[in-house]
Amino acid sequence: MTVQTLPFDSAYRHGYARVAACTIPLAIADPATNAESVLAAARECDAEAVAVAVFPELCLTGYSLEDLVLQDPVLDAVEAAIERLVEASTELFPMLVIGAPLRHRNRIYNCAVVIHRGEVLGVAPKSYLPTYREFYERRWFAPGDDRSGDYLVIGGVEAPFGPDLLFEALDVPGLVVHVEVCEDYWVPIPPSSEAALAGATVLANLSGSPITIARADDRKLLSQSQSFRCLAAYAYAAAGMGESTNDVSWDGQTMVYEAGQLLAETERFPDGPRRSVADVDLDRLRQDRYRQGTFDDNRRTHSSRIDGFRTVHFELDPPSSDIGLRRPLDRFPFVPDDPARLAQDCYEAFNIQVSGLVQRMEAIGRPKPVLGVSGGLDSTHALLVVARAMDRMGRPRSDILTYTMPGFATSDHTKSNAIALAEAIGASIETIDIRDAAIELLTKIGHPFADGEPVHDITFENVQAGLRTDYLFRLANQNGGMVIGTSDLSELALGWTTYGVGDQMSHYAVNTGVPKTLIQHIIRWVIAHGHRDESGTTLSSEAVTVLQSVLDTEISPELVPAGQDGKVQSTEDAIGPYALHDFTLFHILRFGFRPSKIAFLASHAWGHKDAGAWPPGFPDDEHYAYDLPTIGRWMRVFLKRYFAFAQFKRSAIPNGPKVSPAGSLSPRGDWRAPSDGNARAWLAELDTALPEGS
Repeated sequence: MTVQTLPFDSAYRHGYARVAACTIPLAIADPATNAESVLAAARECDAEAVAVAVFPELCLTGYSLEDLVLQDPVLDAVEAAIERLVEASTELFPMLVIGAPLRHRNRIYNCAVVIHRGEVLGVAPKSYLPTYREFYERRWFAPGDDRSGDYLVIGGVEAPFGPDLLFEALDVPGLVVHVEVCEDYWVPIPPSSEAALAGATVLANLSGSPITIARADDRKLLSQSQSFRCLAAYAYAAAGMGESTNDVSWDGQTMVYEAGQLLAETERFPDGPRRSVADVDLDRLRQDRYRQGTFDDNRRTHSSRIDGFRTVHFELDPPSSDIGLRRPLDRFPFVPDDPARLAQDCYEAFNIQVSGLVQRMEAIGRPKPVLGVSGGLDSTHALLVVARAMDRMGRPRSDILTYTMPGFATSDHTKSNAIALAEAIGASIETIDIRDAAIELLTKIGHPFADGEPVHDITFENVQAGLRTDYLFRLANQNGGMVIGTSDLSELALGWTTYGVGDQMSHYAVNTGVPKTLIQHIIRWVIAHGHRDESGTTLSSEAVTVLQSVLDTEISPELVPAGQDGKVQSTEDAIGPYALHDFTLFHILRFGFRPSKIAFLASHAWGHKDAGAWPPGFPDDEHYAYDLPTIGRWMRVFLKRYFAFAQFKRSAIPNGPKVSPAGSLSPRGDWRAPSDGNARAWLAELDTALPEGS
């Protein structure tokens, strides 16, 4: 069965491969016993649908056996243990990566033996042997860095031997494994760096590595940086229980990183076997390499060595069952769950916006900022940014010219919030009622609303939106000002902006790089820091009260009057929840994922309101969930608007700073696309993959 025909619920269908970094209790110089320990862990990995299981360095003998490694009974027992594992692996799903000392020609090599389905796929010798401080490996082993292209005989069968081996699964696209041993990733140019350039996506490290103070942090730093630099996953397994403590001790550290992100780790100094298990996103790694062209340029530079890598193919035969998803997954990918990380993101996002605005105002003669305030999230946040920019420039906040422009559907609640916030911030505030001007315009064009008919169509809405922006530009002309745009990244993705003379246009768009779901948390961050936030913006208690009121108000364009039931116009009722749209936007913009994969991820992130962490500060009584049919329904809306409708608006957006590493929608920056495109390919992929009824 190919991954394309696997059921929707299978993680392997959606570009994931489950990887385990395992540590086990071992017995020194007792390969038979250690093989059984490996096999016990391997069976548990099999039950968990693990594709690649990595074990510690020399785990069949123990790393600390010293001169005992030169004893023929031990080496004979190693080969017998490998034969035992090869035979047992016939019934096991995972590829097993086992540490063992092996004889080859006139030397002994410290090796990683790769076993799958009754076969030794290959053997990777350790390239770099430490002989400093507590290490003395050259006493026993030969370095394997010169063994490229070699073969050795193990269990009566010839197997590829060398540091130049890649193990590629034919039936799991993108799963290409390379193995290195401990010290190999402590050198300036690890073998795995070249392997990644040659195509490896999962880098495995079998480690002995006795523990000293802070060495665990060093290992994490190396694993994180190697996975980040190589755009790969890095699975690290260190020796633990059972190793000799003559002169050193052991902590059994295991971890799995992906492109710099920690996916899984185990506690150190365990009292039994442990394993870090995570689903590695092979699509994400492939897409990152597509985008970062310098990655392949680096391959070209070093092609004389990289072109010599050998590829060993195998078939994994991934399971068709629902195995869940074993990796961190944010409901709000633009909003971290970790409080410290969220605070840092809010601080950086806010100050990126502020510094961008300061630079623009300084460059064009320090104009007065002109801003329309509605009492909604976006204009509220923009006003906070403008206030801080004025503080940084040493200018009075009274030079901020804010205007509230009530129309036919403006509520007293939002209007009073807008006025109260402007006054609390210290900006000047004026009210310009646009209804008379709107009636005149509607009359001139013969719109039925001007004759008293309750026709609230797109023309009716955009007459109001256009008038507001028209007033702002003329007020900027009159007062030596510049219009500050308030529309955010999420609205630009959906095309939920009025084009041209509307909220799509401004002189500088400070919110253009910030998604709706993050804006809420930046405002919460400001509130949480009391009357003075970390960036220096002074807030009165009145301002804090208004900010909370804004957060508690339903998102609405307030262009259509409330119905007979009193219900106000709701943006999310019309185009869908921003939580789901931002989820889809992140994964399309950052990774180019298939819609079916995004739906699969959304079903895991949003399927149950009590599963997983919520961002700090998110009210407990507002936790909610979405089922798969709802996810599919709103994703179709997003795909149609994003790919088939909204690009012409994005192609003409004003300048504004990029904020999120996921990208921006500026045609001069991260996103260039035809304005006359369509969404057919994305919709077809989604509809083909989703279960019936979704």
